Amino acid sequence: MTDSADQQTRRKIRVLMIAPALPIVGGQTVQASRLIAAFKNEPELIVDFQPINPAVLPRLQKIKYVRTVLTSFKYAADLLLRSRRYDIIHIFSASYFSFVLAPTPAVLIAKLFGKKTILNYRSGEAPDHLKRWRRTAIPTIRLFDRIVTPSGYLVDVFSEFGLAARSIFNFVDTHNYKFRERKPLRPVFLSNRNFESHYNVACTLRAFSLIRRELPEARLIVAGDGPERNRLHALAADLGLGGVEFIGSVAPHEMPAVYDKADVYLNSPSIDNMPNSVIEAFACGLPVVSTNAGGIPYIVENGKTGLLVDSDDDAALARAALRLFTVPGLAQNIVAAARAEVARYSWESVRGEWLKTYTELYEEGRRSAVR
Repeated sequence: MTDSADQQTRRKIRVLMIAPALPIVGGQTVQASRLIAAFKNEPELIVDFQPINPAVLPRLQKIKYVRTVLTSFKYAADLLLRSRRYDIIHIFSASYFSFVLAPTPAVLIAKLFGKKTILNYRSGEAPDHLKRWRRTAIPTIRLFDRIVTPSGYLVDVFSEFGLAARSIFNFVDTHNYKFRERKPLRPVFLSNRNFESHYNVACTLRAFSLIRRELPEARLIVAGDGPERNRLHALAADLGLGGVEFIGSVAPHEMPAVYDKADVYLNSPSIDNMPNSVIEAFACGLPVVSTNAGGIPYIVENGKTGLLVDSDDDAALARAALRLFTVPGLAQNIVAAARAEVARYSWESVRGEWLKTYTELYEEGRRSAVR
C-alpha cells in the first residue's frame, strides 16, 4: 500500500457495531443488519460487526447455562481482541440482564482502549429498568459518550433520570417493503411480535375472537415465537378460534411477503418502544390498529396514521379494527397518511444523523489523543 493510500484509509472512521445476530430474531437484529448494509456505501466509514451471541460449539449451544457462560466468555474475548482497531464502539442495548451481559462489558473494554462509545438503547422497558436498577444501570450508562435511541419516547424517559439522549429513528428499506393498495380491504389480519409477555399477543388473540363474531370470514396470521408459545396456542384452542395461522418465527428477509398476504396490522403490547413492524406496516399499506403502549403514540397518531386503544383492552382493540370495515374511507385515509409518514423513516432521513454522530465522536477522539 502506498503512503497516500495508507493516509486515505486512516482518514476513514472505523466503527465496530455490536448487536444481536441470527438466530436471535428481533428489532435489534433487524436494525443492526440494515445499518451495516447501508454503511457499506459510505466511503468515509468502515463498519464491522460483532455479535453479542457469537457461535460456540453446536453441541454446547443446547445446554442452557453452559451456552450462556461460553457465549459470554467468547464475546468478551472477541471484544478484547477487536476493540483496539476501531475509533468508535457502537453498542445496541436492551434492558435488565441483557444490559449487563452485552453493553456493560463492551463499554468497559472500549474505555480500556480509550475508544469512543455509543449506547444505542432500544428497550421499551427503560422506565422500569432505570428505576429498579438505578444504582448499577445509570452509572454504567454515564460511561458512554453518546446515548442514541430510536424514539422521542426514550429521549423523554432518559431525561427523567438526568441522562441526555438523542433520537435517530429506525428506518425501513422501502425497496423491499413495497406499498400495495388494499381495495377492497379484506379482513385478513397480521400479528408480528415475538411471543414475550410484554408484547401481549394474547390480547390480539382475544380481540380476534371478538372480530370473528362480526366478520366470520376473518383470518389472522400470527408470525413470531418465544417463551409464550405454548400458552398462546392453548389460548387459541380455548377460545375455539378458527381462521388463525401460526407461522412461527420469520426471517427478516421473508417478512415483506408476509405483510403482502395481510390487509390490517394488529398490535397489542403492554410495553413497547418503537416497533419496526409498525413502520413496515405503514410502508406496505396496512392500516395499523394498536395499543398505545410506551413509544407507540410517538409514531402513530390516533385517528390519522392509525387507531390506538388502551393497553390490554381486547374489546377496544376489536372495536377499533372493525371500524375500518364500517366507517367509509377510514382505512384509505389512514393508509394514505401513514404512507406519507414513511419518509421520516427512510435511510435518506436518518443517514445524516448517524454520520454526524460518528463524525462528532471521531473528532472528539482525535482531540483527546493530541492532549
